[in-house]
Amino acid sequence: MGNDYYYECPHPVAIPPAKPFIESIKSGIKETLFPDDPFRQFKNQPASRKFILGLQYFVPVLEWAPRYTFEFFKADLIAGITIASLAVPQGISYASLANLPPILGLYSSFVPPLVYAMLGSSKDLAVGTVAVASLLISSMLGKEVNPNENPKLYVHLALTATFFAGVFQAALGFLRLGFIVDFLSHATIVGFMGGAATVVCLQQLKGILGLVRFTHGTDLVSVMRSVFSQAHQWRWESGVLGCCFLFFLILTRYVSKRKPGFFWISAMAPLTSVIVGSVLVYLTHAEQNGVQVIGHLKKGLNPPTVSELAFGSPYLMTAIKTGIITGVIALAEGVAVGRSFAMFKNYHIDGNKEMIAFGMMNIAGSCTSCYLTTGPFSRTAVNFNAGCKTAVSNIVMATAVMITLLFLTPLFHYTPLVVLSSIIIAAMLGLIDYEAAISLWKVDKCDFIVCMSAYIGVVFGSVEIGLVIAVAISLLRMLMSVARPRTFLLGNIPNSMIYRSIDQYPIANNVPGVLILQIDAPVYFANANYLRERISRWIYEEEEKLKSTGGSSLQYVILDLSAVGSIDTSGISMLEEVKKNIDRRDLKLVLANPRSEVIKKLEKSKFMESIGQEWIYLTVGEAVAACNFTLHRSKSSNNPATEKVELDAHDNV
Repeated sequence: MGNDYYYECPHPVAIPPAKPFIESIKSGIKETLFPDDPFRQFKNQPASRKFILGLQYFVPVLEWAPRYTFEFFKADLIAGITIASLAVPQGISYASLANLPPILGLYSSFVPPLVYAMLGSSKDLAVGTVAVASLLISSMLGKEVNPNENPKLYVHLALTATFFAGVFQAALGFLRLGFIVDFLSHATIVGFMGGAATVVCLQQLKGILGLVRFTHGTDLVSVMRSVFSQAHQWRWESGVLGCCFLFFLILTRYVSKRKPGFFWISAMAPLTSVIVGSVLVYLTHAEQNGVQVIGHLKKGLNPPTVSELAFGSPYLMTAIKTGIITGVIALAEGVAVGRSFAMFKNYHIDGNKEMIAFGMMNIAGSCTSCYLTTGPFSRTAVNFNAGCKTAVSNIVMATAVMITLLFLTPLFHYTPLVVLSSIIIAAMLGLIDYEAAISLWKVDKCDFIVCMSAYIGVVFGSVEIGLVIAVAISLLRMLMSVARPRTFLLGNIPNSMIYRSIDQYPIANNVPGVLILQIDAPVYFANANYLRERISRWIYEEEEKLKSTGGSSLQYVILDLSAVGSIDTSGISMLEEVKKNIDRRDLKLVLANPRSEVIKKLEKSKFMESIGQEWIYLTVGEAVAACNFTLHRSKSSNNPATEKVELDAHDNV
């Protein structure tokens, strides 16, 4: 802490120059909506170049297509064919999960990937339907319209929900509001995805056991009741077939994980299962012995469905709600998957561009017989491992699906539903990320609670309940961190001018006669009252401790504002009340390191004038030195000789 007789003149705390109001508004909007500054590439460019750059920004294919090479095409061709072998069986399976005609799953792997290839910024993302969104559509729409009793209306509502999901996604991208998706924290997504995967697996017991009737509920109790109440209708043929294919799919996944070079084994396994299952059913006529099959699939490309969007339906609000919820979930999954794989190749994807791409492909899809699509992890992982170079792999996949739609759909007539159930279960097991849950428990217990709340809510309640519970707990935690910010008691690290939290650094020493507190958050109306009470409690506890130990009486309270990025009028009123409280105790309030926004408002509110600018310091060290110097002067005032030595030392500075 240095010699108490020596006092260096402190550095003044600067008040930044005032900005015009309009300029401040512009700066705030830019920081909120344009943190990546997308307009920097347009600076000092001629009008023609700006037009080209604008087109390339919204249609990224125009940027990378001129540099495309034949070597890239060979890699994308292999990757596209590989993911097509996965897209066909998954598309049929997930459409069945959504209680939609299986052909819609194939349609959804044709048009949306073409749109994304034009507008998307990820080189690795493979577009397609996903199980969680399919389950959400089935759960939310199925409550209003029975897909078996009124299949036509149900399909129309699913397409309408997809349209509104696309509109919502594109709007978030165009308005630069992608941060809304960030309210789905990592813990929320882990728990929600795990719960949804568990529910999907349970739902597939219908196909595995060959049941005709099944509950529309998604909770564990309803599913188990439906399964065991129909034990007399279980089909052993279907069960044996399902267990065999499930074992095969899990085994291939295990081999591919252990030997990444054999990724194609896991990628080809679903299509292989479909082919083998179809041949077995055809040769043994198993469909006559209780094994259910897909049946007829219509040949041909996607028929237009613009006229089938149910804008005038009495269930329109249900479709809008379903679209918004599924759209947010699809965005969170797709953007997270795209960013994860972009990190491996060391390139950046623009989240807002991705939202626009997802939105436009779902709008286009809803008009061409497709339901909600995004970037599923499993398909993207296969695309990445297959060595894709650009989004052309999506075009290759769409071309393969187009050929399937035009010529090969009759071959799926004998595909057993139990194989589709096995494919879904095998895919869902990978979404139950128990390792991530264990990591959350070790790192952050609150995040673990959020994760398990989402999981339990989905499994024992419904998909919507689980999502609402998880988001509500996450928001509550965020509000608590704002409303109840942490305050720390600071001490001096021996032989230094560094002041740190005594909890974190037990070696830090208290400064006699001085209480140093750090506020660890912006000061707003939501936390102003709490901070006033907490600071008063710190002062009271410090005075009581000094009385009990017989130490030096408290003289100064230093507030370290280095972590306070902003303050509102309620926060300023809190500081004024704290100052009055401290004055009543015959203490002195000192401020250290106020940030630019804070010091500007303190100056405009006249609080600086009230406290005195001489009691506002650039660092905690300077504030402590000033307090020590003043304390020493007051102690030595009764000793003229000591005072003379001190004043001479101070004058020499």
